Amino acid sequence: MTTARGIVEAYYAALRAGDPLAHFFAEAGASDAPVVKFGISERLVGAEAVREGLRTQTATTADWTVDSDALHVTERECHAWFSDLVRLEWTDTQRGVEHAFDTRWSGTLERHLAGENAADTGGDDWRFVGMHVSTARTF
Repeated sequence: MTTARGIVEAYYAALRAGDPLAHFFAEAGASDAPVVKFGISERLVGAEAVREGLRTQTATTADWTVDSDALHVTERECHAWFSDLVRLEWTDTQRGVEHAFDTRWSGTLERHLAGENAADTGGDDWRFVGMHVSTARTF
């Protein structure tokens, strides 16, 4: 069984490798609440919106750098939460533009029953139900 921390690290590795990311997210959260993902410039609500947003991101970006600097994960029996400071860099392959940001990440994971999408992540049973990535601004 993989830990919640292991899933966060596996997500970072998949992002770096340009691998599909949608299987890291739950179909729905607790009580069938919609999964939510905030990116630097997007807000995706619902499993299908998250899957489509991640498919588009994977198809239109390359050369990811994901440097985690302060990953902290707290895990309970059914839920976990995390925070991190991450240096993100990537290339927009449609425009040929490189991006670089110092970002703040936080999110919530939920443990899912054995067998639920288990083949997608090698049997791992944690899924993101919320993720927030933002940049720090100085005012």
